[in-house]
This record gives sequence, structure tokens and C-alpha cells, in this order.
Amino acid sequence: MGSRLRGNDGVCARTSSLRRQGPNAVLSLAALMFATSAHAFTTRDIKPEPVQGYRFQIVTTDDSAITRRIVDDITRRLVPVFAVFRTELAQHRRMLYVTVGPAALRDVAQRRCDCVVVSTFTSSQVVRSILGTLPPARATSFTAVYAEPAPADQLSLVALLYRRTPRVAAILGPDTAFLKPMLENERVNVVQADPDEDINRLLGQIGQIDVLLALPDSAVYNTENFRNILLSTYRHKQGVIGFSADMVKAGALATTYSEVEDINAQVAEIVASYVAGGELPAPQFPRYFHTIVNEGVARSLDVEVPDNARNFARPAPARHP
Repeated sequence: MGSRLRGNDGVCARTSSLRRQGPNAVLSLAALMFATSAHAFTTRDIKPEPVQGYRFQIVTTDDSAITRRIVDDITRRLVPVFAVFRTELAQHRRMLYVTVGPAALRDVAQRRCDCVVVSTFTSSQVVRSILGTLPPARATSFTAVYAEPAPADQLSLVALLYRRTPRVAAILGPDTAFLKPMLENERVNVVQADPDEDINRLLGQIGQIDVLLALPDSAVYNTENFRNILLSTYRHKQGVIGFSADMVKAGALATTYSEVEDINAQVAEIVASYVAGGELPAPQFPRYFHTIVNEGVARSLDVEVPDNARNFARPAPARHP
């Protein structure tokens, strides 16, 4: 499928179709994967004088309903930002890309442009993997709002669910090893997984814990072993804190999760700050979230879920028309 470059004056241009790409996904996590055609939107027609005005493009690689929802919402949020800051700005880069999904991020990372990039709906391990292939100077022009929940928010949810500070373990593969210092600082028992290591052996290392904190690492969690993880932890009365609502529906105890509008609100805040002041923050976890609890699993684990755990959330600010 081809793609379109659309401006607010109705200008359209055809671009080439993109090849389907994506990480090894855990379950059917739509928020972590998008694939194949590119939509781009600008706030104005392309002018030959780069010092006059500022543009943004939203790059996607499919035309699914969820992607259209993402693009429509983020476009409505970004157009006013660029309408305000259109002349002399605090930075020299005049093109900003918002990529939706890993394939779009890979595509933009391969382009040669003096631009900044905000990655969305892509897991931290994939973002870090892609940025790790870039020269350090270029990588600093990229930031991201990761697809998965912030581990700190997950741990806060755990404390609410258990009404105490429970014993928590996390299994980290090579791509999530960067989280080890933060997790150990929160007194999480970290088990380091080698590539292709047997999941049952890893589960045997987590010991007498109350909760397994799952993180989106394809070396640890995939569709083949997730059932084994659930069965093993269930037998030991251990709750699993997932990293998507799908995982909770499949048998995990609970998770925080972010809606499309939650992610997009954070992206709009990042973009507005950059356009106004020229500062691009480091990649970050979602700031706004809600909570889902599997009540049946909670009863089986003898976890009496308090209302403050069910209602644990940080809603995005209301968007004004």
C-alpha cells in the first residue's frame, strides 16, 4: 500500500510502500507492533526556505483502525502546537517526525535528515536496539514514549494490591538488562537470563517471592512459554504483573496500561516543549495510565483487591478543543 503526505491545505504526495517489520511480540500486543504503509502529515506546505516555519510528519506502516485512531488524535494535538510556533524558533532543526510502531522508527532511523524524532508505540527494548545502531550524535535527536508501563508504576500497583511491600522478582534478558540498577534499587530480585535459557530453570531461580514483574523482553516472554509461566507461578501462589491489558486477560494478575490518548498527550507535551525551547528529553515510559485487574486470578491467589488498587491511575489532562 502506498502512503500519503498531507498538509492542512490539502496537499498530497505519494510515497513508497514500506516492508513489514517488527519485534518478536509477546501475545497480540497491538500497542507494541505496527507494520506496513507510511502516512505523514504536515502543518503546512513544503517551502524551499527552511528558516521560515516548522513542519512535522507522522509516519506509520499500516492503515489499521487503531493506527488511524492514533494518527487522527495526535494530529489534532500537534497542529495547534505548530500553528503557534512557526517563525523564529529556539532550535535549528525544522522537521519533526512522530513514528508509530517499530517499523516506522526503523524507516526514519535509516533516513538522512537534520530532524528530530519522537518514537511511539514501540517497546523500550526495540527503541534501544534501533538507536544503538546509530552514531551517538544522531541518536541524541531521537526520543520516545515507550509502549509498555513504567516499572515504577507497576511496583506501586503491587504495593497497593498486597497492602504491604511484597517480595518481587523480575527476569531480565539482554535487551532489558538496562533496567537492572533501577529494579535492584527498588529491592526487586533480578534474575539475568541468557539467550535461549530454559524458562522453567529461570522460574526456579526466583525463589520464594510473591510477585513476578513481567517486562517486554522477547528473550524471556513469548507466546510459547507464557502459558508455562502462568502455570508455574499459579502453582506457587505467585502473581504475575503483566505489561499489557492482554496479558491480564490471559491470566496475569494486573497491570497498569496506557490508552492511545494517554500516550499521545505525553507526546504532545514533549513536542510542545521542544518546539518552544529546543530541549529534547530522553526516552521515557508512559506518564499517564489506568489499571486493569483480573479479579478471578486475584481470588485464586487469595489477594483481596482494594479499591485504591482498582482505581490506581494517572489520567492525561483533558484536551481542549
